[in-house]
Amino acid sequence: MMTKSLPPLAMAVLVGLVPMETASAQQADPATVQQPNVALRRLSPDQVRQVAPALEQLTQQPLYGEVWKRADLSPRDRSLVTIAAMIIRGEAPALSYYANQAIENGVKPSEISETIVHLAFYAGWSKAFAAVGPVHEVFAKRGVQQQDLPPALGPLLPLAVEEDEARSAGVRDSFSNVSAGVVDYTNDLLFRQIWQRPYLSARDRSLVTIAALIADGKAQQLTYHLNRGMDHGLSEGEVGEVLTQLAFYAGWPSVFSALPVVKDVFAKRQAAAQ
Repeated sequence: MMTKSLPPLAMAVLVGLVPMETASAQQADPATVQQPNVALRRLSPDQVRQVAPALEQLTQQPLYGEVWKRADLSPRDRSLVTIAAMIIRGEAPALSYYANQAIENGVKPSEISETIVHLAFYAGWSKAFAAVGPVHEVFAKRGVQQQDLPPALGPLLPLAVEEDEARSAGVRDSFSNVSAGVVDYTNDLLFRQIWQRPYLSARDRSLVTIAALIADGKAQQLTYHLNRGMDHGLSEGEVGEVLTQLAFYAGWPSVFSALPVVKDVFAKRQAAAQ
């Protein structure tokens, strides 16, 4: 089809993601732009330069010129990490750009949908619902239908019974006399149903959970989920790049709060492997 050869700005106008009358305002000097689909941003490069010229320069280089291209974490995984950070931080408006970019980076619409479901339990219902609006816009423009998305109910993955029993016993013994409801929903709903849904791999569920906890400054919750994620296949290099990505999207303080926890987990796993 002829549309495949169109540049990003023209394609954006064609599919309706960018109004024709504002398309010219979204253009920027090709020599300086590293960010893909810059025409889909909420603010054009020129609009940002009118307020903070250095911010636009830093967005193009190093953020998109370097960070998004770093080895050890694929663009697909960087998109999942960034989306998770935005959901848990309540930055839903930016998701219209980043959900579109995620699909171009290889994240399936079904995986974005399931990420929202998963993070409802870690970010809260209101932030999950806030993410629905901008993602709905992207799905509608791309022709994503409900049948393309994970069903509300369906078969679950097999449960690792011994591991789950140890985990659930720890939660029950520690907190059943404080909040039986939290214990019951943690064990029966979150870990035996949500984590067992087959529409997002165990590795990716750990990836978005770890990213969300770091971005939300919940470093005290990291040890369990980081070990679980590495058991699910995340490498030290990938975790290190999650921290690098989140430094730009969640801020240096959140990342530096997480660094000692990550360092400790790495050290203990290395010692256990010797």
